[in-house]
Amino acid sequence: MANDWARPVVHFEIGGQDPARLRAFYSALFNWSVGDGPIMTIAAGVGGPEPGPGGHIRQTDRPGVSLYVQVRDLRESLTKAVELGGSAVTEPFDVPNGPTLAVIGDPEDNQVVLVQQ
Repeated sequence: MANDWARPVVHFEIGGQDPARLRAFYSALFNWSVGDGPIMTIAAGVGGPEPGPGGHIRQTDRPGVSLYVQVRDLRESLTKAVELGGSAVTEPFDVPNGPTLAVIGDPEDNQVVLVQQ
């Protein structure tokens, strides 16, 4: 196989049966500016990790794509997610030699991993 270039993650999609509800949830939770229309654009953020997002592959009983979103305060973000109609799936936990994480469910039960800043 010839040398080739890596293809970094450059986009994500959050799907659901009630996109307006998801728009309100993510706009309020992460202060995202979300556009209107059938495809609600979410602009790239400022201040993200350089040179860009990393990822991993792992075995799981729940296939799908996970988003990891950095937040300033895990507890505050968990509380806010619940207030906005989501759920706290896990309490904060420390990854050995890594960050502190927690998992939320949005109003349609898409799970998002919160990463302590």
